Amino acid sequence: MKARVTVTLKTGVLDPQGKAIEGALKSLGVEGIGSVRQGKVFDLEIADMDRAAAEAAIKAACEKLLANTVVENYRIEFV
Repeated sequence: MKARVTVTLKTGVLDPQGKAIEGALKSLGVEGIGSVRQGKVFDLEIADMDRAAAEAAIKAACEKLLANTVVENYRIEFV
């Protein structure tokens, strides 16, 4: 089983890297970009376990390591 975890900054948290990317895109002539917020994606391959156990394990990984839940949100998708 495979899962994808997407981690993004919570609304209202400043994103200096996103602002830098936004400025770089404008300087490269890319039009129509209003704003940029950056994040991270983790693709996980899960050992043999049922979906509920896998979701619990991934949630624990997110809470302990993959996301700083003070300033970041995460979303788990099974692919």
